[in-house]
Amino acid sequence: MNNILVLGGSGFLGRSVCEKLVERMGGADERLVVATRHLNRSGDLLTLPTLELEQCNVHDDADLRRVVHGRDVVINLVGILHGSEAEFQRVHVELPRRLAQVCAAAGVQRLLHVSALGADAQAPSRYLRSKAAGEAALRHPGVASTVFRPSVMFGAGDHFINRFASLQRVLPVVPLACAQARFQPVWVEDVAHAIANSLDSLDAIGETFECTGPTVYTLRELVHLAGRWSGHERPVVALPGALARAQALLLEAMPGQPLMSRDNLDSMKVPNVATGKHPGIERFGITPRALDTVMPDLLAHRRGPDRLLPKRVEAHHH
Repeated sequence: MNNILVLGGSGFLGRSVCEKLVERMGGADERLVVATRHLNRSGDLLTLPTLELEQCNVHDDADLRRVVHGRDVVINLVGILHGSEAEFQRVHVELPRRLAQVCAAAGVQRLLHVSALGADAQAPSRYLRSKAAGEAALRHPGVASTVFRPSVMFGAGDHFINRFASLQRVLPVVPLACAQARFQPVWVEDVAHAIANSLDSLDAIGETFECTGPTVYTLRELVHLAGRWSGHERPVVALPGALARAQALLLEAMPGQPLMSRDNLDSMKVPNVATGKHPGIERFGITPRALDTVMPDLLAHRRGPDRLLPKRVEAHHH
């Protein structure tokens, strides 16, 4: 399995997956290719040695066949959190179906696919129902597939803990929908590690893995922690159901990606925690890192690009 194609490699999880794949590459004949529609948005990936970028519209059949041809492994990380019924269908259902067909025709050895914890055909949200339909569409007799269902992922630059930290820098109080919703957050590096390690495990073929951290939190607890670790903890006011939906409707009407949508509220009716019905990432020799061992330093800017700032300031004064 020397020739790996990643779809969705420029996203939050994608960057970590690519780093883990680069770390395991050793042979001169090994290739790691990230297919992306927008090369200019993925250029930072080129800092990873041996990684190649290839322009591709994954929703175009001819383009998809072209980039899949000759690969040993295809990893699908493409997903959206917000969208219409048609958009969820296109990205979460039709793409996996077409991808499985193309992989079977091209003789691809392994197909790894990232879904979501809580994916179920009877789930209350379009997002979770579409993820379940995508898993079903992926199951093709000619493809050795493996599915990963992560809980909400945390890490440097995430769109969850970091977003609540940012909100508390500007808001005097946090009006919060679904304050009692339960999550089992998982470090993005652990999910990426599991995906990369699964390539060495034939036992992973045909399996679904639940990717969760060691601790269950309510949404209210996560918001408090994000504020505390970033130094801007604010009071949290839990919104009743009707007011929460009104807030989500208002946020949907604002430009850009909404902070919260009505479909997100529906997703949070399902506890985002491990069910025990599927194995976890421990199967790949991973001990999941706890939220409080990673995020305090990241939110306090003691890691990442800002970690050297105090030393730079000190050197400048000298």
